[in-house]
Amino acid sequence: MLEKSGWARSVGGAGPYVGLFARTEIRRSEADRAVAELEIYELPAARGCTYVVPASDYALALKVGQPFAGAEMRVAASLGVTGKEIDTLCDAVVKVLSGATMSPDEIRMGTGSASRSLGEAGKKKGVTTTLPVALGRLQSLGEIRRVPVDGRLDQQRYKYALWRPNPLTRYKSTQEEAYAQLARKYFQWVGPASHAEFQWFAGLGVKTEKAAVAGLRLVAADKDGERLLLEEDLDAFHKFKPLRTPQYALVSSLDSIQSHLRLDLSSHAILDRGIVIGLWEYDVDTQSIAWMTNDGVKDKKLVEAVRKMEEYVRDDLGDARSFSLDSPKSRALRIAEIRRAGK
Repeated sequence: MLEKSGWARSVGGAGPYVGLFARTEIRRSEADRAVAELEIYELPAARGCTYVVPASDYALALKVGQPFAGAEMRVAASLGVTGKEIDTLCDAVVKVLSGATMSPDEIRMGTGSASRSLGEAGKKKGVTTTLPVALGRLQSLGEIRRVPVDGRLDQQRYKYALWRPNPLTRYKSTQEEAYAQLARKYFQWVGPASHAEFQWFAGLGVKTEKAAVAGLRLVAADKDGERLLLEEDLDAFHKFKPLRTPQYALVSSLDSIQSHLRLDLSSHAILDRGIVIGLWEYDVDTQSIAWMTNDGVKDKKLVEAVRKMEEYVRDDLGDARSFSLDSPKSRALRIAEIRRAGK
């Protein structure tokens, strides 16, 4: 599913789980098993953002995310931290993780004086010690991986382990070649799309984006020429006929079907044949889904789709946060507004 529909944006919310269930009815236990067995994993990827990606894309995801991994180092450098100091700390982290999975506190204790506090100045800039800088670098290089403490994708508590073999060991593509590979995948996932949409998704400048798509043979999907498709997909695109009857799906606000095209939503989405027709939120207090549609439609098929997602969230997830800081209290107003609109 992730290979066909695109990497699943993960920010400590329920998005990856909801997307898997909406398309394939994969339960949380199955997804967690796949994570534990490294069939899918959450990695820093396009634009430096975290996505759940399939094993076949681990190396590519890490490669396209590497140029964005230096933000913390730049902050640390402004506080007097040198590259040599971080290199030494990285070596110490790899050594202490040999044969063990550790929390950041355990790693800090194990590395001793190799890591240090950055004081009040660092606290003000969001980098309290040098350890996160080293952990971020090692993760982007494929040397270590973050291990979810509870094995779940919808939380942000991690331990760290060595990644052996490193997914990048056999990946020989240059940065430019990796961007071109990402571009092909992107237009396979979401086309028709514009240059600007891919540029945003990949976090590239105009010149780099043009180079990335140069060898793809992109063609206009329609007369205005702004939205593009791979030439090999054009015939199938024009021959495709949507189903005549509704095909409903409840997905997250960050689902690839809209977020890869930068369609920002205030709540999770209700789709009909791929088009956003409404919004939904999970109400923890009532263990039910609050929902509404743009035209007020509430046919039996849609009611059943809502019921199935409601049951899944209640039984498998407990909540459907959009992101890590989302909470029942923070979305109470949205839930009330959706319920009013739904009436």
